[in-house]
Order: sequence, then structure tokens, then C-alpha cells
Amino acid sequence: MSSPRYFILYKPFGILSQFSGEKDSLKEVSDFPKEVYPVGRLDKDSEGLLLITDDKPLNHHLLNPQFKHQRTYLAQVEGIPSPEAIAALQNGVEINVDGKMYATQKAEARLLDEEPQLPPRNPPIRYRKNVPDSWIELKLTEGKNRQVRKMTAAVGFPTLRLVRWSMEELTISGFDVGEVREFSQEEIYRLLHLRVGQLSDGKKTTNFKFIGKSAVKKKR
Repeated sequence: MSSPRYFILYKPFGILSQFSGEKDSLKEVSDFPKEVYPVGRLDKDSEGLLLITDDKPLNHHLLNPQFKHQRTYLAQVEGIPSPEAIAALQNGVEINVDGKMYATQKAEARLLDEEPQLPPRNPPIRYRKNVPDSWIELKLTEGKNRQVRKMTAAVGFPTLRLVRWSMEELTISGFDVGEVREFSQEEIYRLLHLRVGQLSDGKKTTNFKFIGKSAVKKKR
């Protein structure tokens, strides 16, 4: 049985978090091994970190609400949130989940002083001269459908651009849009604050290597 493989992708805007379908799928981004699949999802209109692997125990751990892990999002919002709005995001707001109102769990939220250093989005956000925008950082330990967008809208500041920056200490720092990198199992587990062998048999994979934007190189 081969060892699991782990790829981190900076998912571009407009790409679905799936391999099925002929249009706007992950197949258009890179030539991934056929055994791997995305862990969770990012909406088509969201960008950022997407973990792609064939490690089924890790997939189960990260998607099970019982095992909370921190995700950090950078959201460009319409307007400039007040301290009261930021406090509401921290303490929890009510959003609609599957037709029912749901109170979000406590989160970390802050208004950023400067625009984060991110690759430009294609297409760019539509600029409106008379409407200011700002960036907030949100750290959540849950992942309801379109949660960040619903949360910022609930406090009166709709999200214009959304980037998932990290999961625990696993980040897309230094990535370009569409870039793929392969990591070892040890590195992935360490950055996710997990112990190799805790969820699986702890077999080793390759060390980190740069893959690039065009194609994932097969292991020899």
C-alpha cells in the first residue's frame, strides 16, 4: 500500500473544489494524481488554501465538527466595520444554515490596518469610488456553508473578496494563485498540530517540494 500524498493549492477564484465536471474544476489547475481529493471545499467565488490528499483518516478528522481546528480567513468587505461589528463577529451572530437560524461560535476577528499582501484576483473586485472597503481577519473553528460571507453580511458589511489563508499553522504564505506544493506527512501533521500515527499508520511520504502552476510531477 502506497503512502498518502499531500498537496496544498492556492485555489483561484472561479474554480470549483472538485475534480468532476469538464469546466472550472481542479483538473484545469494541475495534473493531480487520480487517488487524491480535496478535503472540504472552498466556494467557487472564494480563494486560498485547499488541502488535497488521499489520507482518509485526516480527511475525516478535519471535516468532523467534533475535532475543531482553526481556519483563518481574510475578507475584503464593503465599508469599514465598527468596533461593535467586530465584537459581534467575535461573540457570534445568527446566520441561516439550511433554512434554520444558527448562532455562530465565538471567533477571533480584527480589522486590519493595511491591505494584506495577496496576489491580485482575476477578475479584480469592481472598484467603486464612493464606497470604501476594508479587510478583516477572521479565525473560526467551525465551517458552515458560506459562513464567513453570512457573518459579515449579518453585521452589515458584505464580503467582496474572501481568501482562506490558513488551517492552524498550514498557510499559503508565499504562494501564487494556482500554485501547488507537495508536503510530507510529517510536515502536514506538524502544521495541523497533529501527531503522525495518531490518525493513520504514520507511513512517510516525500519531503516538501515545489510543484508549480502547470502540473504535479509524479513520484518516481
